[in-house]
Amino acid sequence: MSESRPRGMHGMHGGRMGGEKAKDFKGSIGKLIRYMSKYKFRFVIMLIFAVAGTVFNIVGPKILGKATTELFNGLVAKIGGSGGIDFTKITQILLFTLSLYVCSAIFSFIQGFIMTGISNDVTYSLRRDISGKINRLPLKYYESRTTGEILSRVTNDVDTLQNGLNQSITQLITSVTTLIGVLIMMLSINVWMTLAAVLILPLSMGIIGTVMKRSQKFFRNQQRYLGEVNGQIEEIYGGHDVVKVFNKEKDVVEAFEKVNKELYNSAWKSQFFSGIMMPVMQFIGNLGYVVVAILGGFLVIKNAIEVGDIQSFFQYIRNFTQPIQQIAQVTNMLQSAAAASERVFEFLEEEEEDQKVDHPAATDGLNGNVTFDHVAFGYDPNQLIIHDFSAKVKDGQKIAIVGPTGAGKTTMVKLLMRYYDVNKGSIRIDGHDVRDFNRKELREMFGMVLQDTWLFSGTIMENIRYGRLDATDEEVIAAAKAAHIHKFIMQQPGGYQMVLNEETSNVSQGQKQLLTIARAILADNKILILDEATSSVDTRTETQIQKAMDNLMKGRTSFVIAHRLSTIRDADLILVMKDGDIIEQGDHDTLMRQGGFYAELYNSQFERSA
Repeated sequence: MSESRPRGMHGMHGGRMGGEKAKDFKGSIGKLIRYMSKYKFRFVIMLIFAVAGTVFNIVGPKILGKATTELFNGLVAKIGGSGGIDFTKITQILLFTLSLYVCSAIFSFIQGFIMTGISNDVTYSLRRDISGKINRLPLKYYESRTTGEILSRVTNDVDTLQNGLNQSITQLITSVTTLIGVLIMMLSINVWMTLAAVLILPLSMGIIGTVMKRSQKFFRNQQRYLGEVNGQIEEIYGGHDVVKVFNKEKDVVEAFEKVNKELYNSAWKSQFFSGIMMPVMQFIGNLGYVVVAILGGFLVIKNAIEVGDIQSFFQYIRNFTQPIQQIAQVTNMLQSAAAASERVFEFLEEEEEDQKVDHPAATDGLNGNVTFDHVAFGYDPNQLIIHDFSAKVKDGQKIAIVGPTGAGKTTMVKLLMRYYDVNKGSIRIDGHDVRDFNRKELREMFGMVLQDTWLFSGTIMENIRYGRLDATDEEVIAAAKAAHIHKFIMQQPGGYQMVLNEETSNVSQGQKQLLTIARAILADNKILILDEATSSVDTRTETQIQKAMDNLMKGRTSFVIAHRLSTIRDADLILVMKDGDIIEQGDHDTLMRQGGFYAELYNSQFERSA
């Protein structure tokens, strides 16, 4: 498809993926929360279990402090000869504390189970929405991006988002609940010690805020360059034979190293910021712990606090700094999730094709008369490549479109099938503008056989039946016979049940072409498009394919794009294109008598053959 919009090696550097539509941390998380609103009932249940389990865990140290106080007072009384240790009461306190911790563990297990389900459902829904989105995006989107970069959004970004959701949300809930609960418990023990502990909070929040502000761009770049690396690997792997033929291994490695280095730098910086937050928060927490220990010792000496309370407070101060450290760690996961969700939602928000129209024209009963009326088109509206294209095609005619590379032949096919819309003029089928049809119904009228064959890993029967999924085995076999491929199939191990491998390399190029023709015959479309279907096969195979195509085109309107002009001599109408315009039209004999551009092309091929 020589007229396709140029992609370049990595055309996504500019585009909307960079700064044009970049979203901040809050915007990405906000969109994710709105997307998750459909799971709000389960989220509330998970929240209840998470908070309850955390509260049970928080209450434990204070009750244990009572056991410590009871033990200390009993020892003092025993030493003073006024009493002893009440082991029964201490045992009751310990058993009650154990039951709280057991309940906390059970509740934590339940909330983890629910959150795992929510995160998996969210990513399942995202992949489903992305899959549907892929079918609604215009062709120009795919022609401006590499396959690997698009796949990275479906795989890497969604996986990163899932991991972030599964790990960060529950951790954030329990950390915030712990922070609030521990603060309340510390206030109930001693206000002055609590104030000393709280002094570390503003410092901690300031550090977290500063690091998040500086590191978010690195997390975003990490996901972006990961997509670029995937795109480059996919592109080079798909063309590795071309790379070897032209000895471009060194250039390919250098190009990969450049992108890989960008990924390395952004990943290193994001992971560096991620790694320093925990030790910094631990250091600040230890400072607060020392201050509280000194103040607590002073209060014990003054008999202003019980020994069990000071023991409980030491546990709480450790629990107070721990959730702060966990929140710092969670922010790193949230930043990765935000960067991934930004790319995912950017993809989901891409402009779509209009799939349906108001009051669509019906395709039933149409014959296949096609009219091109002063069509003008350019991938860039300011640079037209088709200037004034007009032609009338009658039902059942075989129309050949010929011309030099870049003349606009394949572009006309794309316009006919509404992969793009014309800038000026119109294309009509039986008097109906193609823009008056729903896209799906319009494209169901067309069958295509392209130069680049597409088969999938599966049986030969399944590949042919792809043209019409409800076809019977007998209909598939009849289509294969019409395509002159039945004999070859029966010679293979398994016959129609032979499995084509993932690269479909266990059949030749000509056999692939015949299989795609059989698929088109089975589909039985009203209009056929044959785009260079015989350009990559030998002369003998071309003869077989030509016979199969003749069977395929019987009674159908057919558009044949060909460089080998000997294959279209019997066409009812030949349209000769040059620089986006039809410069000659007529049958083969008429054009040869005119001695114009077509005659020059035909004679030049004949002379080369001679």
